[in-house]
Amino acid sequence: MNDTSTASVARPTLAAVARLAGVSNSTASLAFSGTGPVSDATRDRVLAAAKELNYAGPDPRARSLRRGRSGIVGVVMEERVRDAFRDPIKIALLDGITEEIAAIDAGLLILTDAGEAAQRIGDAPMDAVVLIGCSPRLDESVAMLRQRGIPLVAIEGDPSDGVLTIGQDNREATRVAAEHLRELGHRDVALVTLSLDRDRTRGPLTPDRVAAGSSNTTLERLAGARDVFPDAGGYVTRGSFVEEGRLAGHALLDDPSGRPTAIIAQSDLLAAGVIRAAEEIGLSVPDDVSVVGFDGVRVDGLWPYDLTTLVQPAIDKGRAAGSAIVDMLEGSVAHPATFTSVFHLGNTTAAPRAAAPGA
Repeated sequence: MNDTSTASVARPTLAAVARLAGVSNSTASLAFSGTGPVSDATRDRVLAAAKELNYAGPDPRARSLRRGRSGIVGVVMEERVRDAFRDPIKIALLDGITEEIAAIDAGLLILTDAGEAAQRIGDAPMDAVVLIGCSPRLDESVAMLRQRGIPLVAIEGDPSDGVLTIGQDNREATRVAAEHLRELGHRDVALVTLSLDRDRTRGPLTPDRVAAGSSNTTLERLAGARDVFPDAGGYVTRGSFVEEGRLAGHALLDDPSGRPTAIIAQSDLLAAGVIRAAEEIGLSVPDDVSVVGFDGVRVDGLWPYDLTTLVQPAIDKGRAAGSAIVDMLEGSVAHPATFTSVFHLGNTTAAPRAAAPGA
């Protein structure tokens, strides 16, 4: 009787540890793997919760003995890890991946292809790899991983042939936002883009920069805006940060003679920065300038604005990637997927003053 009761007790999970520690699943996983910007205090809290639940963490030795695996799923990102953890979309993707790979008791290893860390991609002990938003310059690393027979899944990248892809309707979604602005009467629209190249250089959106661009997500969202506003110029940022949006906002709005009536930002954090810049020079949003974002994330300090944006299902994309990894490792057929964004009409867009009724 006692033996039966003991055997029926559910094995503790990483998700249970995360709940007890008050952190996300991905943070709990990274606390065990030792990668990612997890503070010592957070790591101690996760390990204490694991001890309380008698959870030993992903067990590479047991996995290796049973199936010849390391128990590790690598996640490769182009930007520095600390920068990635400032982006709520990246965190949501990691949470989704972690939820799914918990089924095979695997942990995350965060890798970047920037600098010397890129060398680890080819030789790190991993059972599978998820590429997040990576550009074609990863072809060499992808080739090394494929030579090792490691399953690969790409989220919003432009990977080599044969790499299963989890996509996002970046072009179509941005086109919807641009059409919304056109219907309001806007004709002079500028763009604030995510980074275009490996060096993450900041500056005006020029034809040369676009031609040399390697970021699939940035280029697709740019194409969607230019489907409606073919001549739209703009500003390239170093990434999805409020301060980058603020700098871009000043670059586009400070000069009244060339000021657009609307700005399409490629992330909600960038849009929040644009709004901040507009306020700093005395402009009203949306009366003087309309602002559109992309992502549908909560941005601290944005109230009373309800950002007009495209809401993307980031955690679902992460789950799809994680599920595909599990299928590959378990010998099942994995399928690509493409996700659709939902247009959210907030209070940051309106007709331009010249086109408003009675103006």
